[in-house]
Amino acid sequence: MKIAFVSLGCAKNLVNTEQMMALVKAAGHTVTGDPEGADVAVLNTCGFIDSAKSEAIQNILELAALKDQGKLGKLLVAGCLTQRYRDEILEELPEIDGILGTGSYTDIVPAIESVMEGDTPTYFGDIDHTIEDGARIVSTPPYTAFLKIAEGCDNRCAYCVIPSLRGRYRSRTMESLLAEAKKLADDGVQELIVIAQDITRYGTDLYHKRMLPELLTELCKLPFHWVRLHYLYPDELDDALIDVIAREHKILKYIDIPLQHINDRILKAMNRRSTKAEIIALLKKLRERLPGLVLRTSLICGLPGETEEEFEELCDFLRESGIERAGIFQFSPEEGTPAAVMPDQVDPDTAKRRVELLVELQSRVMDAWNESRLGETLEVLCEGFDQEMGCYAGRSYADSPDVDGKVFFTAAGLVPAGTFVNVRITGTSDGDLTGEIEE
Repeated sequence: MKIAFVSLGCAKNLVNTEQMMALVKAAGHTVTGDPEGADVAVLNTCGFIDSAKSEAIQNILELAALKDQGKLGKLLVAGCLTQRYRDEILEELPEIDGILGTGSYTDIVPAIESVMEGDTPTYFGDIDHTIEDGARIVSTPPYTAFLKIAEGCDNRCAYCVIPSLRGRYRSRTMESLLAEAKKLADDGVQELIVIAQDITRYGTDLYHKRMLPELLTELCKLPFHWVRLHYLYPDELDDALIDVIAREHKILKYIDIPLQHINDRILKAMNRRSTKAEIIALLKKLRERLPGLVLRTSLICGLPGETEEEFEELCDFLRESGIERAGIFQFSPEEGTPAAVMPDQVDPDTAKRRVELLVELQSRVMDAWNESRLGETLEVLCEGFDQEMGCYAGRSYADSPDVDGKVFFTAAGLVPAGTFVNVRITGTSDGDLTGEIEE
């Protein structure tokens, strides 16, 4: 049969989609990314916050329209949305023909067989014992791939549903990760992106100690050009890890640390373990130990009880710390989380205004950083020719795929995608850098 896959949400979800694709192909089916004309479409969803749920529902309705037009056979929905609303989703969205939870990605083949027999499969395995090893069909460009080193999360932040959707924190074995990484390197991957909900905790469940420094040391022995890290929690980012990042030239001096806020009272209400003083001290240490470091973070505006003064404190911190990259989100009261029932809920319009103010402030910080790059030469991973811009596009060490900007550059000759080139930065454009290749 012809099976189409559509993946929504984060890179961790994409890895699960890639694992399902490999299982389906191994069962003898054809895998495609185009639902039109497919026997079954498999939609792997995100259900983290309201905007992600809306996107998932919109995709379900679009795929249902293809079914109505006779251009698609059956629709299976998997992932976080189905896990979260397992009892309601089929009733609310009868267009769906079957569902799989986050503990049942490996059941994709029997689910497809069941739905094609006219049944309505509902697979919900144990989310604390999902299988994270196994073959993948890598769907990213051939020069970039993700390596998911753990599943689930034990941090239990007050606003977050992920532990209830993805289960407890579960590290993969070092052996399985190194075997998968070696295959990726052998296949020509140049940029390895190490991901988990919290990579700093890696190994604490399996080996009873933090093993990320050892894992990164071994990964750097493989022929990757770049190793990028997402996400490092501030309270677990210790000297041993900083030493490895400083020592290994393949590890990019780009660190994604979700801070969420800076005010001590708000951090405590969020059930975050760091204080303002500890965060500031950590960022200072990182800047000193890792010259040229680019930081990325995520921040939340409008947690219940957040005052104007506490918001101003967050603005001051962002302005003074010079964090180069920041994703800024409006608090979303998610059912089942402690924050959803906290008193003093902030008016959504107020929270939205705070987000807009912080985004504006962050754009000025980013513009200043971009302008400080003028005249520099940056190593850039070429991602191909951009027809709209009329030049090549790529990313520097400061740009993670899909979340950060680009470097647009001109070149006299052909520059194949996946090639590393040196680009002299000559200008900026809407948050991106522009330049010319140094021949």
